[in-house]
Amino acid sequence: MPAVSVVICSYSEERWEMLMGALESVRAQTLTPKQTIVVVDYNMELYKRLIFTVPDAVIVENTGPKGLSGARNTGAGVANAEIVAFLDDDAEAEPAWLERLAALYDDQDVLAVGGRVEPLWAAGRPGHFAEELDWIVGCTYRGVPKVAAEVRNVIGANMSFRADVLNRVGGFNTSLGRQDAIPLGCEETELCIRAVLGAPGSRVVYEPAALVHHHVPAERGTLRYMLSRSWSEGISKAQVSRVVGHKRALGPERRYVRQILPRAVFAGVRGWIRGEEPAGLGRAATIIAVLAATAIGYVRGRRLPLAPAPVKASQVSPDELWREVQ
Repeated sequence: MPAVSVVICSYSEERWEMLMGALESVRAQTLTPKQTIVVVDYNMELYKRLIFTVPDAVIVENTGPKGLSGARNTGAGVANAEIVAFLDDDAEAEPAWLERLAALYDDQDVLAVGGRVEPLWAAGRPGHFAEELDWIVGCTYRGVPKVAAEVRNVIGANMSFRADVLNRVGGFNTSLGRQDAIPLGCEETELCIRAVLGAPGSRVVYEPAALVHHHVPAERGTLRYMLSRSWSEGISKAQVSRVVGHKRALGPERRYVRQILPRAVFAGVRGWIRGEEPAGLGRAATIIAVLAATAIGYVRGRRLPLAPAPVKASQVSPDELWREVQ
């Protein structure tokens, strides 16, 4: 097995207990990491608390631009192993997580390996929240491969890269990605596309057996959050398309919109009509609303200058989104 450095990025003391859970899950790995690195994103109190509380990890401050991309680049710069794995501070890895990721790097053409992310709902999955929409909460959604397969990009909460790949492509694009609670993203998508473009014949692999569990608070299951996050996703995808091209940025999304979502809508309506799923109609309506919000965000993002200041999706209300649709 190649040596692996694990990077966890954190920005808020409010997530302390979950961060401790993430660290404990790394300690329990069947493949012991060479390093565990915690990057603190411009929060001195959190940094001091970690220094005095977690002696078995490398604690560093983000030396790049504020935000998740800058923090990840800082962690990758500190890592000294062949493989750099990233775990969210509100996620917990299964014991064989690192072993499953590392095993696929015996193929030299593999540049990155990502795993499955399952949601841990704080208040249970809402009836209107279809599994096809789990990407909204940073998790693996229904429609991705069920076995190990080549994919366009990995998911941020559970991903790994060869260290030399991160060095070659210059790391994550700091104009993309989450900043504090602003749910922009797609920085891992853009990086994976650039990495493969720079190494013809190489590939990114998804290994569902490399499993992590992602905590999802109740407020992220509300329609308001779903629409705001979808709006942000549309803007993020538009920014990525400006960097790597429309076709590369939206290839898998076309299949998702044409095949996965229609099946989910029809299944919800059918279940409601038959009386088998009382929440089926609401689930179908939510899928349509999310698709509309994402499309509107994409159109808006295409009109923005490249690498704009983050758009605060939390300020966009469902009423405002529907007015733009109409």
